[in-house]
Amino acid sequence: AARTLIVQVNPRLPRTHGDSVLHVSEAHAIVEEERELPVFDQGMVTATHRAIARHVAELIPDRATLQIGVGGIPEAVLENLRGHRGLGIHTEMFSDGLLPLIECGAVDNAHKTLHPRKAVASFALGTRALYDYIHDNPFFEFRPCRHTNDPEVIARNDRMVAVNSALEVDLSGQVCSDSIGSLPFSGVGGQVDFIRGAARARHGVPVIALPATARGGAVSRIVPRLKPGAGVVTSRADVRWIVTEYGAVNLHGLNLRQRAEALVGIAHPDFRDELEREAARLFMR
Repeated sequence: AARTLIVQVNPRLPRTHGDSVLHVSEAHAIVEEERELPVFDQGMVTATHRAIARHVAELIPDRATLQIGVGGIPEAVLENLRGHRGLGIHTEMFSDGLLPLIECGAVDNAHKTLHPRKAVASFALGTRALYDYIHDNPFFEFRPCRHTNDPEVIARNDRMVAVNSALEVDLSGQVCSDSIGSLPFSGVGGQVDFIRGAARARHGVPVIALPATARGGAVSRIVPRLKPGAGVVTSRADVRWIVTEYGAVNLHGLNLRQRAEALVGIAHPDFRDELEREAARLFMR
């Protein structure tokens, strides 16, 4: 849509396969500069992340197609999938955690019902080792977000599993993942696209995964109501699986009282009594 298109040519960028080619005639100017690429530090994978990941991994069958992001929980989930077989990738982005799954044979893309034999993504963010692995590697196929994030396209993947995160979830199932109250925390990203796409897919599994608490256990992430001004990224009409380190519950088809009971069951034990009282006041009168 831009009237002026300036292209930077950097020999340190990996050459990628797929719908990622731009003809020089489409550029108004070309700038050459060699500069190292940004490196993303995943940070520490904690015991809480690993506990959450074990519950998520139990929801993922062999031959599933995965959408997964970056951070402690996604990395821990990937660690738990090394015993799986026939996995495929259709995601907005990926990082280094995917490489061990490819090397051990867990990810081969052989059973994908859309773009078989190809790991499909829109972008990658990680270390130099990841960028070198991607370079001129036909195993990967990069496509624009308008393709990777289209729910109708996502739904064409049988056994599509979408794993996304949240800052807090209220007792009705509303998911906030981009703000703390009215204070913006991050972008929305592709969460809604992939949750809806996985929900429509044959044998799809849409997942929201989050720690049960924040601030070192001082506050619960399962809350009676979202904070004033908080953004609802995934609505309670779209939500399916919610996972914490205390378990996994499927909210689809449940009424508000049943949803509250299920979510209290995967909240931190220190907050369950208070949440039960709030649930009774809100939904069980």
